[in-house]
Amino acid sequence: MNARSCSWTFSSCVLVSSFLFKPTSLETIDDGRSGIRSRGAVSRESLRKAGGEIVSAVVLTSEEMAEGRERSYESGSSSDEGYLQNMYIEPIYEAFRCPLTKQIMRDPVTIENGQTFEREAIEKWFKECRDSGRRPFCPITLKELTNTDLNPSIALRNTIEEWTKRNEAAHLDITCRALTLGIPESDVLQALEYIIHFCKKSRLNKLAVRDAEVIPRVADMLKNSSKKVRCKALESLRILAEDDSEDKEAVAAGDTVRTIVKFLSHEHSQEREEAVHLLYELSKSEALCDKIGGVNGAILILVGISSSHSENISTVERSEKTLENLEKCENNVRQMAENGRLKPLLTLLLEGPAETQISMAAYLGELVLSSDVKVFVAQTAGSSLINIMTSGTMQAREAALKALNQISSCDASAKILIEAGILAPLVKDLFTVGINQLPMRLKEVSATVLANIVASGADLEAIPVGPNEETLISEDIVHNLLHLISNTGPAIECKLLQVLVGLTTSPATVTNVVSAIKSSGATVSLIQFIEAPQRDIRAASIRLLYNISSYMGQELADALHGTAGAGQLGSLIKVISENSGISEEQASAVGLLASLPERDFSLTRRLLDEGFFDVVISRMIGIRQGVTRGSRFSTPYLEGLVGILSRLTYILHDAPEIINLAREYNLAAVFTDLLQMSGLDKVKTLSAMALENLSEQSKHLTMVPEVVESGMCSSIFPCFSSQPIMTGLCRVHHGICSVKESFCLLECKAVDKLVACLDHTNEKVVESALAALCTLLEDGVDIEQGVLVLFEAEGIKPIFEILIENRSEILRQRSIWAVERILRTDEIADEVSGDQRVGTALVEAFRHADYRTKQIAERALKHVDKLPNFSSIFLKKG
Repeated sequence: MNARSCSWTFSSCVLVSSFLFKPTSLETIDDGRSGIRSRGAVSRESLRKAGGEIVSAVVLTSEEMAEGRERSYESGSSSDEGYLQNMYIEPIYEAFRCPLTKQIMRDPVTIENGQTFEREAIEKWFKECRDSGRRPFCPITLKELTNTDLNPSIALRNTIEEWTKRNEAAHLDITCRALTLGIPESDVLQALEYIIHFCKKSRLNKLAVRDAEVIPRVADMLKNSSKKVRCKALESLRILAEDDSEDKEAVAAGDTVRTIVKFLSHEHSQEREEAVHLLYELSKSEALCDKIGGVNGAILILVGISSSHSENISTVERSEKTLENLEKCENNVRQMAENGRLKPLLTLLLEGPAETQISMAAYLGELVLSSDVKVFVAQTAGSSLINIMTSGTMQAREAALKALNQISSCDASAKILIEAGILAPLVKDLFTVGINQLPMRLKEVSATVLANIVASGADLEAIPVGPNEETLISEDIVHNLLHLISNTGPAIECKLLQVLVGLTTSPATVTNVVSAIKSSGATVSLIQFIEAPQRDIRAASIRLLYNISSYMGQELADALHGTAGAGQLGSLIKVISENSGISEEQASAVGLLASLPERDFSLTRRLLDEGFFDVVISRMIGIRQGVTRGSRFSTPYLEGLVGILSRLTYILHDAPEIINLAREYNLAAVFTDLLQMSGLDKVKTLSAMALENLSEQSKHLTMVPEVVESGMCSSIFPCFSSQPIMTGLCRVHHGICSVKESFCLLECKAVDKLVACLDHTNEKVVESALAALCTLLEDGVDIEQGVLVLFEAEGIKPIFEILIENRSEILRQRSIWAVERILRTDEIADEVSGDQRVGTALVEAFRHADYRTKQIAERALKHVDKLPNFSSIFLKKG
């Protein structure tokens, strides 16, 4: 420390020394032996006598004290005496020092020859003498002693104590003045260091610091621009706060706690560590726990530090202990729960008084929890919450239900609650009527919890929920659910519809629910919800109808295109036509219409009358061009649109109006283009099926040119009678084909794309693509040219591979039909006849397939000479 930085200290020392260095009266001087107590002034002479041996008092100069202070701070000394002996304001007398330790004595005692020592030091000296086998002797005179009696030097001790108090009071005053703005950093650090050492000495010293109002000045140093000063101030406040609740409250006065919390997020790790340590001390006072928790962000930051892997381990441990102390306050427990620390809340929920349990359960129901936390809560408190829901007071049941609603919204936690037995009491609460029934607002919560449970995907078909071992998919239970849906308010209706949605999503339970819906005659009632003004009810009903459409499509179609269902069909179209992105509701509505029987002409006619196919084309173009905003429901939405559009291709026969519409929309080109959409197997399947339907009409729609009849010249001159050669005709259909007018696969370049689908891993895609290609080989077209077209597109080999692989019965039937037609070409038959795999596949079909397929396999075997062709033999004989 330089001279400039010490100037304020030196001047203060001079002032204080001039005031203090006067003879001062002692309260009492007691020699410890005679018991005589006397009063009088203390002079240099009395000090010499009190010390025993007459010695010259040595007074340190200001320069010496300054040098001592500087050495002390530079070395970072933290020992009490080593630090304090260089900080005296009033001169130090040599008689105050122990000759052995050179430190100021606290318990001076006099030995036989009158020398005075610190009791502990001289006792240690005599022990060393005894241990070494020597007679005790004086460490100063080196003369042997006859005894080792120690006589307390009470007068000297009292004098030293008074001298110490005067010095400490003076230095405390100087220190207080040092803790102000504008004082050099080094001086502030010295002052804070002094406070730390001073307070460590005794509880009374802390009281003196508090009474001197030094604590607010130390707290002000937390706003100092120096990191060293801030760290030392935090350390000083921690020492001041230790052990006593009043000291803690003094430290926490004003906005000090808020300032301390700010240090928790500082980048400087030492400041953060000191702040955590200080908060830990303050949190030991229950009265301050609420104040700490009341600082915005305090608990959140502490939770973060306690779970950190990068912080100092001691800091992490103190953060954890601080949080444990803060748990004494319920408000803090709530904050911890908000920030993911649920254990304290759950402890109160499980072990607290009844009123506290209700309070914690109610608060748990208000929290937004992550999935992992929901699982933890379900594991820890799920059973207790179910018990409260079953047997508690109405207030307790409400709190428990709300908590269960919160934690059941995660699939994993919902399954835990199922194992804990939540289903039966939930169903009972919903179905109970009369004096014991729940209020409607709580039945709504029960319905919500049940919807969450069902949506978890758990196996529910074997879990009893009724007194007669009924399950959720038992007919009586489903009937009761349907009855409640029709006789309660919108909120419960929505949740119960969601319950049915969950039950119909699983293949294991959907058939039971469908059967119960049919037996209850609830189809029309369910369809009516499509027109509900509440969007969530409408969305749930559409989703439910979509789930069951594959099992009762005709019933739904009849209801929708009947007179009563006109409004519902219009509502579906309105939902699909919305331009607000693609929602789950829209995807379900499109899927529902796409799942209805595609050959239902009346339904298709109704859709035409509504102008719905214009909407479908528009939406498909929007998705392909990226105009329509995508979402996770884009794929099912597009699949539904393609399915709806393909309905037109199923009613082309003898329907000129539909054919004209297909031409107007250029459906052959649209579906050919959709074959190229990668990753959308259902779109490819539906598109290939639509192309099959369109291609089947090509032979009827191709324009066959008229042949001009031969004139008179041809009859006279036969050389002129040859038929004219027609160019530009379709090889397969022998007419003028086009993409738009006759839907020809060759003209719309669909053959190569369909052949590419034959190698697909999805059997449905292969089945539909093969069926479309087979339209080039059917009766009414040039089969030989059709085979040649397949050959040029490299489609012959994949068809034989499908036959050989025998992946499904449908593929076997279609591939055998195609192979028999292909083998009518002698060159191919000759080449294939040597392929044992093909022969084996045909033989297997001949032996095990159905009657029609067996007949086709028989003809194919004859083409490759695996069976004798008896019909040709008979023809030769004839």
